[in-house]
Amino acid sequence: MRLYLLLACMFLSACAGLPSAVREVPVADVSYTQASRNLDSYRDTSVRWGGVVIEVENEEDFTLVQVLSYPLNYYGRPQLNKTSEGRFVIRSSEFLDPAVYAKDKEITVAGVLKGDIQRTIGKKTVLLPLLSSTAIYLWPVYQNDPYGYGYRGYGGWGVSPYFGYGYYGSPFYWGGYYRPYW
Repeated sequence: MRLYLLLACMFLSACAGLPSAVREVPVADVSYTQASRNLDSYRDTSVRWGGVVIEVENEEDFTLVQVLSYPLNYYGRPQLNKTSEGRFVIRSSEFLDPAVYAKDKEITVAGVLKGDIQRTIGKKTVLLPLLSSTAIYLWPVYQNDPYGYGYRGYGGWGVSPYFGYGYYGSPFYWGGYYRPYW
């Protein structure tokens, strides 16, 4: 019996939480909204934020990634079904290839708030929070309906041309995507 309990605990601990790339970085529980209201009081604070890549700019010694911020779920993945909180910029000392860190890819970053940076959006110049990255995790893309028949993965039914609408209360259903078995 103890062996089964031990195996169950090991399995569940392997499945839960953030990806190791951003999990191992200690951070304060400061949301984007809190920090953007009073950035000076949170300067040099470690945070974990995420969102969707807007653009990537490679400079001589660093890369700047502009991100549309979304709140993170339990797994650290941006919740795209929630309202966007605004924009922030990631500064990475590493080269980040714009083909890999492409527009609309989901990203989670752990890093230190370094103040703000001036960016131009359309014809308006704004100040955005600047985050010096410690760890970056680019989320894999999961297809919503890879078979074209409403198949939504194991654990729930989708929209089927034969059976109509199905059950989306499955524990594997995750905001339009099915999460993998980890």
